[in-house]
Amino acid sequence: MFPERFSNLPAYAFPRLRTLLDPHTPGGDVVHMTIGEPKHAFPDWVSDVIAENVAGFNRYPPNDGAPELRSAIADWLKRRFGADVDAATQVMALNGTREGLYNAGMALCPETKNGEQPAILMPNPFYQVYMIATISVDAEPVFVNATAASGHLPDFNSVSEDVLKRTSIAYMCSPSNPQGSIATEDFWRDLIALGEQYDFQIFADECYSEIYRDAPPAGALKVAQDMGADPERVVVFHSLSKRSNLPGLRSGFVAGGPESIKRIKQLREYSGAPLPLPLQKVAEKAWADEAHVEENRALYQEKYRIADEIFANVQGYRGPDAGFFLWLPVENGEDAALKLWKETGVRVLPGEYLSKDTRQGNPGKEYIRVAMVAPKDEMQLGLVKIRDCLFA
Repeated sequence: MFPERFSNLPAYAFPRLRTLLDPHTPGGDVVHMTIGEPKHAFPDWVSDVIAENVAGFNRYPPNDGAPELRSAIADWLKRRFGADVDAATQVMALNGTREGLYNAGMALCPETKNGEQPAILMPNPFYQVYMIATISVDAEPVFVNATAASGHLPDFNSVSEDVLKRTSIAYMCSPSNPQGSIATEDFWRDLIALGEQYDFQIFADECYSEIYRDAPPAGALKVAQDMGADPERVVVFHSLSKRSNLPGLRSGFVAGGPESIKRIKQLREYSGAPLPLPLQKVAEKAWADEAHVEENRALYQEKYRIADEIFANVQGYRGPDAGFFLWLPVENGEDAALKLWKETGVRVLPGEYLSKDTRQGNPGKEYIRVAMVAPKDEMQLGLVKIRDCLFA
């Protein structure tokens, strides 16, 4: 009566964490450092824009985004990355990027590749929607470990040729979640060249691209254009959740080649949930404004400095290059998270909840993920407790 395709899924990370921690009494005032939900203030003009456009709630919104919003997105891609896209045919607004990352797989993954079951590559650890999209299209998820030895980036060139020949899509997150590593232009060139050689698409999840320590991360779409790659080779995904501290707005976008976007739009006409028009107006202004983004980035850069000072003497500590997570090395992630909860009340996420077992091991098993999204003083208190409990 029910499908079997999802029957073997493990519990999602956060229910799994509750099962681990909640039977035990916290050892102090609870400090939440598990979920990457931005807590910095969003722009103060958001409420005004909604109020000015409130009549838009009385209309069905354009399914692919209002022309003004798509133009603002295209302008931002040009301004930020130097990438050229046509707002009418190469951009679509999303109700949060998780929707897009899932539906792009549904719209673009073929039923077979070279006569075989398609494979979809993804970094390990990974954002869980990559795996669910893969299972939904009856493709094989191939987990490519991202470890300290590889700079916490997946080595897609290590994938065997027989798998590459049936690969249809490679998901890649840069800056990476959870490690905070940045794919260089050379990394993108190598991956895009591999996609050109074996004819697969790259889904570039760039949701953390505006939170970084030093230099702004490269954009996959611009690299592909500079290479003269097939215009359909790269599909990029961006969000206002992290960039603008608007996770509740549920606003992002997908951009890529016109044929890819046409197919994603067609699927969305049947199954999508477009963003209400007043919220599209907020998104339009957010993509056009950089002042609030610079302020937000400065707050995270200060948090990087605090974390670097607190963990300066911890062996194996590596501060993130971007994003807002710490990926801290421990002997066992579950044991460390439980000890920390029972002794201090700090909640963190075991790294293995974000990764899968492979023949080369589970790259998340000896890590915990710590979200640095809380106000600075609360975050600093939590980090000190983590250091004193796990690394003293």
